[in-house]
Amino acid sequence: MNPITLCDDKSVLDVGRIHAWLASSYWSPGIERALVERAITGSHCLGAYRDGAQVGFARAITDHATFAWIADVWIDESARGQGLGRRMVSWFVDHPQFAGIRRIALVTLDAHGVYEGIGFHAPVRPERFMERLAPGVADILRTQA
Repeated sequence: MNPITLCDDKSVLDVGRIHAWLASSYWSPGIERALVERAITGSHCLGAYRDGAQVGFARAITDHATFAWIADVWIDESARGQGLGRRMVSWFVDHPQFAGIRRIALVTLDAHGVYEGIGFHAPVRPERFMERLAPGVADILRTQA
């Protein structure tokens, strides 16, 4: 099997595939393509490719100085179980453009062990974190396990 390469060139992203992945995810079910395109525009994106086909995606919302939020980590079924999710998140953590960032955050339902292995942990002071959700989002989140 050919190796998987990582690339942060947005011009080679398969936006249609990314949209399909995210629209089927538990965190953004049914998301509109235009919203995915807008998210890509405002983020530092990373694609994973095998034989020219995209098999993974992740993005970081960041100022490249003090804070980064890693989001939308998706690995195609054909590439799962090979450590690619951890590799993609590690790419951000280890990349020179992210050096010195004081806080890199992410949210996951079921991959805590994957990300703990590269230094992520529960918030030290969770009582300080707040969020503001768009109408209806809280209802969606409450129905999920």
